[in-house]
Amino acid sequence: MTENRCTWAGNDEIYIRYHDEEWGVPTHDDRMLFEMLVLESFQAGLSWITILKKRENFKEAFDDFDVEKVANYDDDKVEELRLNEGIIRHKGKITSAINNAQVFIEIQKEFGSFDEYIWGFTNGEIIKAEFLTESDLSKTISKDLKKRGMKFVGPTIIYSYLESIGVIDNHQEDCFKY
Repeated sequence: MTENRCTWAGNDEIYIRYHDEEWGVPTHDDRMLFEMLVLESFQAGLSWITILKKRENFKEAFDDFDVEKVANYDDDKVEELRLNEGIIRHKGKITSAINNAQVFIEIQKEFGSFDEYIWGFTNGEIIKAEFLTESDLSKTISKDLKKRGMKFVGPTIIYSYLESIGVIDNHQEDCFKY
């Protein structure tokens, strides 16, 4: 018997695996939190499936999302990334990933971990089923991240990010993950 899933997962194997194994699952590992932040930022203006299909290329290109390494990328590395056909080669998104890594590290220093920072907005609680594209929470976090210097972290991107790391659980009622 096949399980009911959220309708957006469709029948693409990449989407199904992402839906079943990651989306909406509470994430507390800073490396994974950084990975998802980078991927969500690169997704701006594109479809999520485009990013998922290039995910392994992103992992390789961005040193497995090692925040310390990314924070120290120089102009040569930016150019290398800009020429990498396996990823999204938008220079603004590439430089923002480096900038955001630097801010991410500052947040880790201030809060002990990025996990403490991001989950602190909900006191560690998961928000169930809003089915929005942005919310007061995503607006608040977006505003704070921008104030700290991050880029490509608008309220819609942050809402998607919060779904991807499980702060917001938007599985449909008839989904086996609900």
